[in-house]
Amino acid sequence: MATKTYRRHVFLKILILSALPSLCTAFIEGLYCGKENCYDVLSVTRDSTRGEISKAYRSLARKYHPDKYKGKDAEEKFQAIATAYEILKDEEQREDYDDMLDNPDEYYRHYYQYYRRRVAPKVDVRIVIAVTITVISMIQYFSWWSRYNSAIKYLASMPKYRIKAIDLAKKEGLLQENKKKRGKTKEELKEEEENAIRTIIESNADIRGGYSKPKITDILWIQLILSPWFLVQYILWHLRWIWKFIIKREEYGDDEKHYLIQRNLRVSQSQYDSIEAHERDEMFSKELWIRDKYVEYKKQKDEEMRIKLAESSKYRSYRRYMKNKGPGRMTFDED
Repeated sequence: MATKTYRRHVFLKILILSALPSLCTAFIEGLYCGKENCYDVLSVTRDSTRGEISKAYRSLARKYHPDKYKGKDAEEKFQAIATAYEILKDEEQREDYDDMLDNPDEYYRHYYQYYRRRVAPKVDVRIVIAVTITVISMIQYFSWWSRYNSAIKYLASMPKYRIKAIDLAKKEGLLQENKKKRGKTKEELKEEEENAIRTIIESNADIRGGYSKPKITDILWIQLILSPWFLVQYILWHLRWIWKFIIKREEYGDDEKHYLIQRNLRVSQSQYDSIEAHERDEMFSKELWIRDKYVEYKKQKDEEMRIKLAESSKYRSYRRYMKNKGPGRMTFDED
């Protein structure tokens, strides 16, 4: 029994001793220079400067270049020299490699550091962010201009707006009289007329919302640059509101009343501005900045809409369809 126990202990000691070199070695296959020391490959020390490492690399590269060195291991040796130089010339990789030499037991961390350098993008993240913001800003700007141009073209194609624009263009001298039109081709006259109509529509049309004329200050880049100023304005505006209307109990001005109406409607400033002027005046006259009056106004509007829909033949057809063949109901037509 004692002999078996002794043999077991000896066997375990042999296993532990055989495993120790693989666990404690600083060189890991597949990482950096593999089982070789990068400093030994270039015949330098850990105290060598970057210049000394470059000098050693150039000397060894000339000596063991496959065109000059005819040994069987020429390609393998030259590759090892190039790999060692790539690691040691980079300060961050060299620091990681020295850390692996000093802490050979932390191999999981060494794997992470090695592959993090390999997988991480070589381009500065700040450049990537700047390019991304620039692309988004360009897309924003050109898409806004496209929507604005489509709105102008639509208005210019409508007869009632086109006739008014032509009359205004003649009054302002943008369109020449018949006598002055001599010598011009039909295409030139047509182009001149279209440009005049567009100019009049652009200067007189009140286009709001998503089709309004784009502003340079609405672009993402400008918004980000001006964001500190916007933040300060926002804080100052709220502090002013608290001081005037909560602490001092002053009466609201017209701008403040319109703001409260906008907040009750739960719309943005641009959406509120796109509401027709007579509708805004109606809401203002009904004092809808007062919450109770707004709730009553909304109930009235909802009731009017319900009655209007109930009288609509299309809505009645839709309700019948939803009742008979709406969601949750499956039918099969025989034909």
